[in-house]
Amino acid sequence: MQENKNTIKPSAYWNPLVAGLALGLVLLLTFVSTGHGLGATGFTTRLTAWLGMQVVPAATLANNYLGGMAEDAYPLDAWISWQVIGVAIGALVSAYLAHRIYFQLDGKVFLGGTKRPITALVGGLLAGFGARIAAGCTSGLGLSGAATLSIAAFVFLGTFFAAGILATKLMKVGQ
Repeated sequence: MQENKNTIKPSAYWNPLVAGLALGLVLLLTFVSTGHGLGATGFTTRLTAWLGMQVVPAATLANNYLGGMAEDAYPLDAWISWQVIGVAIGALVSAYLAHRIYFQLDGKVFLGGTKRPITALVGGLLAGFGARIAAGCTSGLGLSGAATLSIAAFVFLGTFFAAGILATKLMKVGQ
């Protein structure tokens, strides 16, 4: 783990209650303005379908999963693409304004240090794969699905947290 060399003290995080209420308001405004809830992995799926059409169109069209999105797959035509781009830009601006942009590798005891980028990449790929199998990610299925009282969303959230607790217990065995 590298030390934060920044001499400017970062701004304090928001109060979790205020942040949760703000997130709920953003979710409500998203439902009202787009007719959809928040999500993220739909963008990567559309991007994958579009890339597939550029490289191997016949195989992409024949694919049961990507084929349905392939014909109208230009990713920037979808609202979810602009939502994900907006989230990324907003996060970058927020981190910059709060003086929280710096390079850091967490988890120095177990799976940390130089292994951390690899474990984070593998974990991210597994989470993305799982999100597509579940037909939604933590924001799409968890937040938006729970806001509409979807049973699948609550099953997903329970399983997501249980798997996270189990993985944490297994990862800490080596400490």
